[in-house]
Amino acid sequence: MLSYRGRWSWSRLLGGLLLTAVAGFAWLVPWLVPGDPYAQSLLDALGAPEAAAPFGYDHLGRSMIQRLAGALRLSLLIALAAVVCAFTFGMLLGVLAAWRGGWIDRVLVLIADSIQALPGLLLVLLVLAMLPVKPLALAVGLGLVLWIEFFRLTRASCRSLVASPGVKASGLLGFGPFYIFRRHLWPEIAPVLLTAGAFGGVTAIMTVAALGFVSVGMRAPTPELGLMMVELLPYWREAPAALLQPVIAIFLVLLGLNLVAGGRKP
Repeated sequence: MLSYRGRWSWSRLLGGLLLTAVAGFAWLVPWLVPGDPYAQSLLDALGAPEAAAPFGYDHLGRSMIQRLAGALRLSLLIALAAVVCAFTFGMLLGVLAAWRGGWIDRVLVLIADSIQALPGLLLVLLVLAMLPVKPLALAVGLGLVLWIEFFRLTRASCRSLVASPGVKASGLLGFGPFYIFRRHLWPEIAPVLLTAGAFGGVTAIMTVAALGFVSVGMRAPTPELGLMMVELLPYWREAPAALLQPVIAIFLVLLGLNLVAGGRKP
């Protein structure tokens, strides 16, 4: 059987390198170009790039490179937390539903269908209204939306696997559930779930940026990609380069995730 490592294509490797470069920029900028993303200097408003601010300044004289790096860190951490939680929760419940079947399977499917009946964006907004910490609320809300996809994929893939001769033989030989999952189930469901995880990251990044753009997600002066775009939009004539920077950042992140998700060889 072809291993998962052997299925990596050049497009997936390119996407991984692109995401690594974006993450490296987000976390290395505070060390390479020290500064405060919240510090204002109205004399430098919409100013040109200089040594202290290689990407120039925004409309309040704040360093664009510092705010862009901070916004990328925030978006990537929220997306990572949401996808990891949804991945783990959905996969475990999917394996449980496929393995046990019966009323457990029916109850879990009913819960998933009930949550899916709600618009995903509405669910995120409800969590935002209940939790005061916005990054945590976004991660929790997105996790509640994304876990259903992992649950359905895992359940559909494992229903036939748990009845396979290999799983039956391992059970008769006395091997425990963890061994059976690691040896028989995970190698088969990993490619599908990891691809779904990359697409889940795309959904999370776009949702966080969209909520920031309509000013219902993160609040000023927090550096966030969607919020940066809406703040700089009135100044697109005076400083188009400043407005394009968060747009390009989102584009690069989404491009990298799509390459990683779509670059698996059949």
